[in-house]
Amino acid sequence: MAKSLTKELCKGTVSIVGLGYVGLPLARAFVSSGYVVKGIDLDARKIAGLNSGKSYLSDMSDKDIEELNQTGRFSCQATYDAVSQSDTVVICVPTPLTEAGLPDLTHVERAAKELADRLRKNQLIVLESSTFPGTTDEHLVPILEQSGFKVGVDFFLAYSPERINPGDPTDLRSIPKVLGGIGEASTNAAAALYRNVFDEVVVVSSTRVAEFTKILENTQRFINVSLCNELAMLCERLDINIWEAIAAADTKPYGFTVYHPGPGIGGHCIPVDPLYLEFKAQQVGFSSGFIRTAQEINQKMPGYIIERIFKLMDSDQPKVLIVGLAYKKNVNDIRESSAVAVMEKLRARGVEVSYHDRYIPEIRIGSTVLSSVELTSDRIQAFDCVAILTDHDYVDYALIARHARIVLDTRHAVPEREVHPNVVYL
Repeated sequence: MAKSLTKELCKGTVSIVGLGYVGLPLARAFVSSGYVVKGIDLDARKIAGLNSGKSYLSDMSDKDIEELNQTGRFSCQATYDAVSQSDTVVICVPTPLTEAGLPDLTHVERAAKELADRLRKNQLIVLESSTFPGTTDEHLVPILEQSGFKVGVDFFLAYSPERINPGDPTDLRSIPKVLGGIGEASTNAAAALYRNVFDEVVVVSSTRVAEFTKILENTQRFINVSLCNELAMLCERLDINIWEAIAAADTKPYGFTVYHPGPGIGGHCIPVDPLYLEFKAQQVGFSSGFIRTAQEINQKMPGYIIERIFKLMDSDQPKVLIVGLAYKKNVNDIRESSAVAVMEKLRARGVEVSYHDRYIPEIRIGSTVLSSVELTSDRIQAFDCVAILTDHDYVDYALIARHARIVLDTRHAVPEREVHPNVVYL
């Protein structure tokens, strides 16, 4: 790679496509490392909010956005115009599932087409969106080369999986950055870029290895949490406290890693990425029994939680309070949230449902808009059952335990050292 290109990547301008849970924190990391960042997102409301100093992420405050704007090195827009003036473009768009449960690369391919129309020589393109192995070389390369430029010669292309952990205050730059490029020149270009931002860069041999790394990480967690969920269902029949057993097993100094059960696995990555891998496996004639089994267990959990709730209530017109709607604690994200699925299923069975979650002040269920209620002793007492489905740190679980008629705690949020006969654990 030419010395001039290395210099551009070390000191140049970065466009980040997609300013969501991945792209916006990444933009802050680049700005903090001295780069000029041009944010791109087609959601005009996000752009308007950012330009007025407002955050839509639980991990970034309005003050964080104001400070980002005040650096003079961050701007954002709802068009791709900044791409042609950038040395690097990082793609951080969603990779969801279709209604049929198949990978949906619509956002990735649309971004690639927009870049192909604006691509110039010596630009580095990096995909960070979670996806199956082969996406970068099989899908991005053909689209980008429609520009007339050739990868590895005229422009450079790499894959680097995002490792954002929403709700975790860890500095993104301290998390090792995995990357692999299309050829040596692309790999070197991406490594030169990320070494100026991240404390450690882990270079792998190809984009496929880098893509597989992210899915490997998430598939491992998906399968192990699903296993714990299945064991939790078994432990109910065996009258065993699975939380006590997990804590005891964790005393073993080797060979055991802690995973916890819950109402189901949510979020954009953990329940989605394994299905991307299963799709790719099927393309090469391979069947993944572990992924299918884990998916079946995960899909059972909301129904299982509802049956547990009904067992605990004795009312012809039951009222249930759900505590926590986000897919995990301390975030404002409800994508693939099992808590939302539980709420929807309870309402479909005629249960009067309310919820508390300061991170999710309002939610639409069908044609009905529900608002979060505050937790007071009187309100808690008014419900036949309180179901703790997301364990946000700010919640006063002792208050719930003292005043609820019965609690189903699916997250072990109420400490067992405090004896509450009305608290039942998953």
